[in-house]
Amino acid sequence: MGKVIFHIDLNAFFANAEIMRNCALENQPLVVAGMSKRAVVCTASYAAREYGVHSAMPIAQALQLCPDLIVVPCDFEWYEQCSARFFDYIRRFSPYVEPASIDECYVDVTDVIAKYKRPLDLAWQIQNGLQKELGLTCSIGVAPNRFLAKMASDMKKPMGITILRINEVAKKLWPLPISEMQGIGSKTAPILMKNGIMTIGDLANPENEELIKRLLGRQALPRIQNARGYGSNQLNFNTSVKSLSQSTTLEKDIDEEEEARSVLRKLAISLSRKAQVERVSGKHISVSIRYSDFSTIVRSLTLSKPTDNDVEIYECAALLFDKNYQSDQPIRHLGIALGSLYSAAKKIEQLSFFQTAVPENQSVLDALNEQLSDGKLMFASELLKKKQEH
Repeated sequence: MGKVIFHIDLNAFFANAEIMRNCALENQPLVVAGMSKRAVVCTASYAAREYGVHSAMPIAQALQLCPDLIVVPCDFEWYEQCSARFFDYIRRFSPYVEPASIDECYVDVTDVIAKYKRPLDLAWQIQNGLQKELGLTCSIGVAPNRFLAKMASDMKKPMGITILRINEVAKKLWPLPISEMQGIGSKTAPILMKNGIMTIGDLANPENEELIKRLLGRQALPRIQNARGYGSNQLNFNTSVKSLSQSTTLEKDIDEEEEARSVLRKLAISLSRKAQVERVSGKHISVSIRYSDFSTIVRSLTLSKPTDNDVEIYECAALLFDKNYQSDQPIRHLGIALGSLYSAAKKIEQLSFFQTAVPENQSVLDALNEQLSDGKLMFASELLKKKQEH
């Protein structure tokens, strides 16, 4: 049996989180937004969307479309609490959960889904239980890899469950406009369209491959593979809930990669100091990037051994950033987290075959001979030398 990946996406999360604590807002045209002069809509309820209001729209424009619009200020502390409950709920079904942002995740359900007579019963159970227990609604995409699962979850909202198999890609995916492809941003789509790449099928077409490589550079091959239905099915997850993190909301949005790396470097130094003060190191490093429209991605990797070193943390964070940053979107918030923590007091460094733990300025042989009650160890070269002398 091949991999089965769920992409679970909470519907209008911030708006529904507000409705959870104030039921009078239910079925009302509601948006969650910042209160600054440059505020934009973070999330619009489905009632507000009927007026044409959508995320990333300036509040002034949203009020013109819907004069009765209810504007609620962002409360990220509350949203993070709701998000934590969401992820705790999902982990009841599978430990293999990769958060993609505050309100969405990928879940490897390959093992657990085999226990169900009808595979979609698992998706239905998750969806309905989430609504009954937490008051949150979600859409679920079911596919053999991450990209197809993400595309599937977007096909039916709210409360949709959609399967997308590889043999259905040509029929269901390729006719869609290139602007609807996950990973193609608002600046990249017009460039592709200007050069005749109008649909996802055009991106998948081998005849356009060289053109796309010229247009997208290092991002070309991953995008082409996704369009053909052959994305990665590997998830990055951490079953340990212990972690340290450092993050910052920027005073103004940035769109320069070097400026973003400078922020990451400062965060890595702060995180390293925090880990050293708490006498811990970690193997799991993740980076969160929140864009100006409040969409957020979280990506992570696992090291072979734990670290608290700022250079190593930064290098991993920069690698994750370079692989996943959508260069046509301004950044509002950056964060780095260190997970799978090990206590420095309890940590035992694994020595290689060629290393021995001995005090400085003491030879390995001296250290070993001190522990022997009789006999004397020596290097083979010394033994050979003595034989030659005789």
